[in-house]
Amino acid sequence: MPRPQAEIETEANPMMRAALAPQARTLVDILAATAAAYPDAPAIDDGEVELGYAELLAEIAVEVDRLAAAGVRAGDRVGVRMPSGTRGLYITILAVLHAGAAYVPVDADDPDERARLVFGEARVSAIVTAAGIETTGVTREDSGAAPASPATGAPDPGDDAWIIFTSGSTGTPKGVAVTHRNAAAFVDAEARLFLQHEPIGPGDRVLAGLSVAFDASCEEMWLAWRHGACLVPAPRALVRTGADLGPWLVRREISIVSTVPTLAATWPAEALEPVRLLIFGGEAVPPELAERLAGNQDSEREVWNTYGPTEATVVACAALLDGGFPIRIGLPLDGWDLTVVDAAGNPVGEGESGELVIGGVGLARYLDPAKDAEKYAPLESVGWERAYRSGDLVRNDREGLVFLGRADDQIKLGGRRIELGEIDNALQHLPGVTGAAAAIRTTKAGNKILVGYLTGPDADYDLAAARSILGEQLPAPLVPRLAVVGELPTRTSGKVDRDALPWPLPKPIAATPEAGLTETQQWVAGLWDSILGAEVTDPDADFFDLGGGSLAAAQLVAALRERHPTIAVADLYDHPRLGALAALLDGFAPTVAVEERLVRPVPRAAQLYQVLATIPLTTLTGLQWLTWLAIVGNIAAWSGSLPWLPHL
Repeated sequence: MPRPQAEIETEANPMMRAALAPQARTLVDILAATAAAYPDAPAIDDGEVELGYAELLAEIAVEVDRLAAAGVRAGDRVGVRMPSGTRGLYITILAVLHAGAAYVPVDADDPDERARLVFGEARVSAIVTAAGIETTGVTREDSGAAPASPATGAPDPGDDAWIIFTSGSTGTPKGVAVTHRNAAAFVDAEARLFLQHEPIGPGDRVLAGLSVAFDASCEEMWLAWRHGACLVPAPRALVRTGADLGPWLVRREISIVSTVPTLAATWPAEALEPVRLLIFGGEAVPPELAERLAGNQDSEREVWNTYGPTEATVVACAALLDGGFPIRIGLPLDGWDLTVVDAAGNPVGEGESGELVIGGVGLARYLDPAKDAEKYAPLESVGWERAYRSGDLVRNDREGLVFLGRADDQIKLGGRRIELGEIDNALQHLPGVTGAAAAIRTTKAGNKILVGYLTGPDADYDLAAARSILGEQLPAPLVPRLAVVGELPTRTSGKVDRDALPWPLPKPIAATPEAGLTETQQWVAGLWDSILGAEVTDPDADFFDLGGGSLAAAQLVAALRERHPTIAVADLYDHPRLGALAALLDGFAPTVAVEERLVRPVPRAAQLYQVLATIPLTTLTGLQWLTWLAIVGNIAAWSGSLPWLPHL
């Protein structure tokens, strides 16, 4: 059921304002209310253990005691870096909240350097890993947090719930602190939005497939815990397989999914049949995907497109998709305010385009006071004392905003918001590099890939070694495919003109006949070109060095299965080089070919003999039925029940 139309003010001051924000409370309050209403309902099921809500609260209490014994106090910040797909990860997050502290997540697969940077910037007092709790010696005063009582305790709405780091334009990630008031308002506002005709409840099972370092993971968790549904974590290795995750959704009876469009596009249609709520976010929804998943008028499934930066608490607006065009990002959540402004900061009229500015209850804050003052400055044209300038261009439409793109160098890739400046900074520190710039490029298959352009190195520069260096500094999705160019094109301002960077990349020197590719290698190389935009002539070329990621791997395996149905994503990770992968495919059992035979018409003489042969066969069949009929007639005559029936 669509949400109520947002209020849009006069043409002189066009602004979208939804209903009043939900009542102030904390995430701890939300979980307590749910556990009181559904104490025996499943709260989390990681495939090994299923915990009910009452059992979950007991596990949280044990973990709170462990945190307290390690010195964690109310008001602290606690780093969390644990493997995905486990109940322990989510119990730890809830325990940190119940201790009155804020959790600072880092993906377990991210480089150690990234973890040290994030935990250092956040000034965490303790770090929880699978090995246990490690204290850092940082106090509340060191971190800048407000003084608190020495004991753990329930938080207040104004206390921080989580601090999530986004990509930074200066090369340093930006910490965004979200309070319990922000977070609980978001959770309660979404409860007013989705599946109003048949609300989420204890019978539902919610996929938890996103990294907890990604703010959309908060939506997954609280879609379950706000309504008494069950959170079902998926292992990260499984999520990366893309297409293989689809059958897992069916086996685990998942009914609620929040994900990025790129991942959902790899799932077979039958995987989403039991899903009654599908939420997209993190990146633009392709029209063909919206038409395929939301265009069926007979389906009772709701498909939503959501939009929101981390700085405005996960989601600021949403639109119910119907498969039509344009794809909207919709109207504000209750308590969120939206306006679209021109370059001077003045609101634009209906149908005009400009930068989206967000106000209301969802506004978070930067840990960096100077950055916070810059990005959350007052917007005098509409009377807001604090407003977040998103940097996103949208079209102002009373039926729902339409996303048009970025106004700066920030981009979204695979659901992650990325500052290209952070990638530039890492590229420029590579050995032998004199200049560098990153850009997003689109392959023939429509995939968005990140490409890093380098100047300075010679033709034999070791790109694989350079990617290894980047992998130690950046999360895997931020490590670009590398290309050496003669120069970086610039604009009149002196800045790099990213749009003018070469694409497709210059073709490599043609391979000699002796180094030619086999038939299988040529077929696989063609798929790589379509998915990665990489023309491959070397059997030693590596799929992941060319920019392949988990989603690209899932797409490649889906294409390979047209000829080799048994190949798995794990096979690609084990055989990333072109020659090795082709050899693996050649080693599979060949498909049995069906010999084509010419079907000739039956001669007329043979047809006549066939007709004559059916006469005795038909006679015998008729005698069989006549015998049974005679028996029935005699029995009926002897009993007197059917005197009119002839008998023999």
